[in-house]
Amino acid sequence: MNIQNPESGYHYNVMRRAIELIDQGGESLSLEDLARQMDMSPAHFQRLFSRWTGVSPKRYQQYLTLGHAKALLRERFTTLETAHNVGLSGSGRLHDLFLKWESMSPGEYARKGAGLTIYGGWFESPFGAALVMGTVKGICGMAFGSETGEEAAMEDMLSRWPQAAFVEDPMRLRPWVLSAFGAASDRLTPTPLYLIGSSLQIKVWEALMHIPSGQVTTYSEIAQRVGSPQAVRAVGTAVGRNPVSWLIPCHRALRKSGGLGGYHWGLPVKRAMLAFEAAQADA
Repeated sequence: MNIQNPESGYHYNVMRRAIELIDQGGESLSLEDLARQMDMSPAHFQRLFSRWTGVSPKRYQQYLTLGHAKALLRERFTTLETAHNVGLSGSGRLHDLFLKWESMSPGEYARKGAGLTIYGGWFESPFGAALVMGTVKGICGMAFGSETGEEAAMEDMLSRWPQAAFVEDPMRLRPWVLSAFGAASDRLTPTPLYLIGSSLQIKVWEALMHIPSGQVTTYSEIAQRVGSPQAVRAVGTAVGRNPVSWLIPCHRALRKSGGLGGYHWGLPVKRAMLAFEAAQADA
């Protein structure tokens, strides 16, 4: 099911292949070289890039480099304490989507989803195939299968709530998914979230939602924000266990050095997300 337009999944596959080529060739790779290696004319390749990101392939190359991650820390580093104090919860677009979110009680979490019905289905997204899961209260899971494979992504999500009942019903989630990926319509339903995790995980995921789109933070700052400055490793683990990728933007967490760190669904997906947001911010 296509979310933004009929070619959104195809566009991501173009991006994924371009990311691999840029990793190998860096910024020195010309538009002509990129287009030739993907069996496209330079004009067609540039047109696809511009439609997806709003910027040229050359500019996008700059966003995909490690140097860009370091530049984000220098120029677009966000202080979570300030963001929280002024009531920010992400970019304006995401703030509008998150009209409400709630989490399981510790007792409910300990029961591993027993008594809970979770609906799920696959959708096309700007970052490839997305597995979305949700309860009657909101989206509780979002995974990306372009790097890990769809079967592995499904097994990963199902293992998080082993006692829950799972029902394949993508149409039930479709209005929330349309909003989640920014499809334009006045009739869209805002996207509520239902967070299923431990107390520390919930705190970390809430902190992630305060990072504005196009900006980044560090694992250590997240640890300070949740009151556990010495628990950077545990916080990093909680970031990695974020069940609702993209909407809870764990891709915006970087190492102090400017390194990307890890990403549960594959570093190419993380780079594509950061580049997509930076391009949208600068377009």
